[in-house]
Amino acid sequence: MPVKLGVNIDHIATLRNARGEGHPDLLKAAHIAIKNGANSLTIHVREDQRHVKFNDAVLLKKKIKSPINLEMAPTKQMTNFAVKLKPKYVCIVPEKRREVTTEGGLNLKNKNLKTIIKKLKASRILVSLFINPEKNTIIMANSLGVDAVELHTGNFARAIKKKNKKLINLEFNKIKNCKFLCDKTSMKFNLGHGLDYVSAKYLMKIKRINEFNIGHFIIGESIFDGFGNVVKKFKKILK
Repeated sequence: MPVKLGVNIDHIATLRNARGEGHPDLLKAAHIAIKNGANSLTIHVREDQRHVKFNDAVLLKKKIKSPINLEMAPTKQMTNFAVKLKPKYVCIVPEKRREVTTEGGLNLKNKNLKTIIKKLKASRILVSLFINPEKNTIIMANSLGVDAVELHTGNFARAIKKKNKKLINLEFNKIKNCKFLCDKTSMKFNLGHGLDYVSAKYLMKIKRINEFNIGHFIIGESIFDGFGNVVKKFKKILK
C-alpha cells in the first residue's frame, strides 16, 4: 500500500494573516493539494490562532471531502472544539505560547490525556499522539489506546541538512526501532516535522510507514516550484 501524504497548510494561513486580509486563500490551497495527490489535510489550530483559525477549520470541514487531520493541544477548549468539528483525525501535540514551531513530542504523563482521548474516541474521531522517537513513548502511547503515533522527525531532518553521517544513523535508527516496536501493536505509524525531499526519501527505507505529514517545506518550496508541483514530487517519493 502506498505511503499516504498529509499536507499541512498552516503556513498558507500564516502568509494570509500577515496582511490581515483574505489572500492567499486557504480553501483554494486545500483544493490544489488534494488535486495533486494529498491524502489528507493537516491543520494545527492553536489556541492563539496564529495561523489557522477556528472558522478556517469549520469552513474546510464543510467544503473539503478529503480527511482533515486536526492538530490540537491537550486542553479542554480544543477537545470541545474537536468534538464539535468532528474531523476524521486528531493529532494531539504539545503547545507553548512563545514557541516558533512545535519543539518536541508530547508529554504522555499528562493526567488529562486519558480523558481527552476517551472523549475524542467517543465521537468516533481517530486519535494520534505526536511523540519523540523513543521506545518508551511507543509503549506509553499504546497503553493509552490511541489509533496512531506520529514521530517528531526534527532531529533527523536537521542531521540530514548538516550531512552528519553519525547523527543521521543515530536518529534514523531511533525511528526505525520505534517502527519495529509499533509493528507489535495495532497503532499506525506516521512521521512528520522538518522533512524535505532528501529526508523523506531517506526515511522511505523504513517499510510500511502509514503517512508522512509535511508542511513548511512544501509551502516554502512552492515559491520556486509551485504548490501543486511540490505536492506531486512528494507523492512520487512516497511511492
